[in-house]
Amino acid sequence: MKKAVLYHKLDNSKVLCTACARRCRLSPGQVGFCGVRGNRDGDLYLMVYGVLIAVNVDPIEKKPLTHFHPGSKVLSIATTGCNWACAYCLNYDISQRRIVEGFYFEPEEVVKLAIETRSDGITYTYNEPTIFVEYAHDVGVLAHKHGLFNTFVSNGYMTDEAVDYISKFLDAITVDFKGNGDDKFARKFILITSYEPVFNTLLELKKRKIFIEITDLVIPRVGDDLNMAKKLSRWIVENLGPETPVHFLRFHPDFKMLDYPPTPIETLEKHVKIAKEEGLKYVYIGNVPGHPMENTYCPRCGKPVIVRYGFEILEWNLDEENRCKFCGYKINIVGRLKNNYSPFRSRFIFIDLYRRKYISRDPVELLKAK
Repeated sequence: MKKAVLYHKLDNSKVLCTACARRCRLSPGQVGFCGVRGNRDGDLYLMVYGVLIAVNVDPIEKKPLTHFHPGSKVLSIATTGCNWACAYCLNYDISQRRIVEGFYFEPEEVVKLAIETRSDGITYTYNEPTIFVEYAHDVGVLAHKHGLFNTFVSNGYMTDEAVDYISKFLDAITVDFKGNGDDKFARKFILITSYEPVFNTLLELKKRKIFIEITDLVIPRVGDDLNMAKKLSRWIVENLGPETPVHFLRFHPDFKMLDYPPTPIETLEKHVKIAKEEGLKYVYIGNVPGHPMENTYCPRCGKPVIVRYGFEILEWNLDEENRCKFCGYKINIVGRLKNNYSPFRSRFIFIDLYRRKYISRDPVELLKAK
């Protein structure tokens, strides 16, 4: 547990958390919606500082970041808790767990592990990294000193203060929309009032020149409105630019939405068509291995410049400057191809965890502990 950075003191020993757009006001002994930020004697503490519930090596394409250092691998880390309550969350056992639980890693140990596993960067993912942002900051600043990049997989539900704070170390981000960014969907299935803070976050991220990719989880019957997909695509083109990569992801039943079917592939294809009509140049279908829309196509000549299957890169048709080998068009990609990911690297981390002390504490009791 460590004192937080993103908060303000209020009257009567209350605090205002400024990490996410909920801006929780907490009295002493209270814990925020996320379950990991709490008021202890008039100060805000991050109770999961260094307490990681998940540590793994992933291909960066899994995030998905397909235009940022393709083929590289990242050390992925997560804590418990989340500032959203998504009814369909695949990682609900992590995100909705309201116990401070996991293995303790100092920031230096995370960076050391990234280096030992020959990772190219560190990704803060699986749950919402904004809620453990002070820890991510300390890891990320140190990671930069060792030549590692930092990426977030985030819902984007941040404050301007949080965006400014992460800009000190963050290189790229995947911002995950759900249900085409429809506020009605968000209120019912996420428990937030509006997507407005997410759109504002994206504008702030762009100002700070952090590389952005967008995902949109398309959920049948309740989150697949094509008019909303059109509206979202148009906003991205007008505010982030037509070269922003966008991924429409297939929904799979999980958590509280087991009675919903997987997204029909035809529905995803309609989303891609609309996005392209609105002017987006790089549009993908995710969670459908082998689909042609996993590939990157040159916006000028239409030929496949990167051929993928799932998270694997099978073919690379770009020159040293990431220009199409067929027509010379400059593709919006940061970094060069790195084919160095091996799933067997995960075994090292699995073994290492068993050498560590496991922490499991109730957050309210943790605030009271001396």
